[in-house]
Amino acid sequence: MKASGGLTQNKIVIGNSYNKYAARNPLIKLLMNHFLRTLDELIAKTNPLNIHEVGCGEGFLALRWRKQGLDVRGSDFSKKIIEIARDNAVSQGVEPEIFKVRSIYDLSPEADSAELLVCCEVLEHLEDPLAALKVLKSLAPKYVLLSVPQEPLWRILNVMRGKYLGEWGNTPGHIQHWSRKEFITFLQPFLSIVEVRSPLPWTIVLCRTKNAVA
Repeated sequence: MKASGGLTQNKIVIGNSYNKYAARNPLIKLLMNHFLRTLDELIAKTNPLNIHEVGCGEGFLALRWRKQGLDVRGSDFSKKIIEIARDNAVSQGVEPEIFKVRSIYDLSPEADSAELLVCCEVLEHLEDPLAALKVLKSLAPKYVLLSVPQEPLWRILNVMRGKYLGEWGNTPGHIQHWSRKEFITFLQPFLSIVEVRSPLPWTIVLCRTKNAVA
């Protein structure tokens, strides 16, 4: 599958600066497998009829879940990254139209709602994550699944592998930083926390919307 390799749009890093999904490093492969397995387990708990991955990037996760038989679509603000996602879809025999160009801030319940909203490794890139969180809440009648890098561990691990040393280990494009506790505190006013997982070096949180019927 194609990756963006650090492409930018309007000076914003799009997609994955480093294609961790295809990493050959045994440690990174181990961490990624744990991350993906955790996401799969939490999705299974929601048993969704449909999924909208907001900030889908190159489509790695959405296409993974399509292979599992789930009804998934994705959106991202970047035309460049959606073109890559559509190419990846075609290469796997999936209709490219499941991916569309839409900013998270412009999504609407009428067009973009889904039983499960997934937003993985997106909020740390946003200038206004609070506004984005309010949008996600409005789109999800039931569940929201979010992940962010767990700080400062994320940056420490980058330094240990000799990456982004001039930025003290901060991955290009990351402008928000949360510890596990800080991220939960950020979410709690808007969403009901169902389960929190910490597959290093991420924080993954499954939430219900507060008006959802159990």
